Amino acid sequence: MLPALIGGIAATGIATAAGYQSMAPTGQWYGRTFTGLPRGTKQIALTYDDGPNDPHTLKLLDVLAKHDVRATFFMIGRYVRQRADIVREVASAGHVIGNHTFTHPLLIFESAIQTRSELEACRAALTDAIGEHSNFFRPPFGGRRPATLHIARTLGLQTIMWNVTGYDWNAPPAAEIEKKVSRQIRGGDVVLLHDGGHKAMGADRSQTLLATDSLIQRYKDQGFEFVTVTEMLKSPQL
Repeated sequence: MLPALIGGIAATGIATAAGYQSMAPTGQWYGRTFTGLPRGTKQIALTYDDGPNDPHTLKLLDVLAKHDVRATFFMIGRYVRQRADIVREVASAGHVIGNHTFTHPLLIFESAIQTRSELEACRAALTDAIGEHSNFFRPPFGGRRPATLHIARTLGLQTIMWNVTGYDWNAPPAAEIEKKVSRQIRGGDVVLLHDGGHKAMGADRSQTLLATDSLIQRYKDQGFEFVTVTEMLKSPQL
C-alpha cells in the first residue's frame, strides 16, 4: 500500500511540475527558449504583446521615440489584418516585430495542425503588411508543450519568452506596473508588457504607456541600455 501511495504522490508531483513548465516563462523542460541574458548584464529588452492596437500602439511609439528606444512587438495576426497601417508605423520606427499567432489561443490545448495554422497565418499577415520581419515567436499566455516548440522550429521560428513581467494585462495603475517590474529587474532582462489586448481591439493601455515612460527614464539614469531582442541575441554574454 505504501509504495503505491508514494508512487501516486510522485506521479502527482511530476504532473504538477509538467503543468507548471508548460506555462512558466523561464521553464526549459520542453525545449530551449530565450528568456534573457545572464543576470547583471546592463541591457533590458522591452517587449509588447497583443497589438497592433488602436490607439495605444501609436501612442507607445511616441513614448519610445521620446527616449530613442527600440522595442520588440509580438503581434496577433487578426489585428494585423485589421490595422496593417499601424504595423507599418511600428516597422518604420525601427522596432522588431514577431509572431504571436493569428487568434491568440492557448497552444497547449491545440492540435499540431491548428498550431501550425496559427503560426503560418500570423506570418502571412505580417508578410503582407510589412514584408520581411523577424523569425521570433511568442506563445500566447506563454503556453507551450514539446510539439509547440517543435512546430515553431520547423517553421524557422525562434521562441522568445521573458523573465520579467509588469502584470499589466488588467490595466492596473502605472505605479503598480512600474513597481512590479522594478522588483524583478536585475539586468539582462526581457520585460513583458502589453500594447493591446487579445480579447478585442481598443484595449486601454494608457497605464502601460505611463509606466514605460517612467521605467525607461529610471533605468537609463542607472546606466542601463534598452535594446531589441534581436540586439540582445547578438550579445557576447550568450
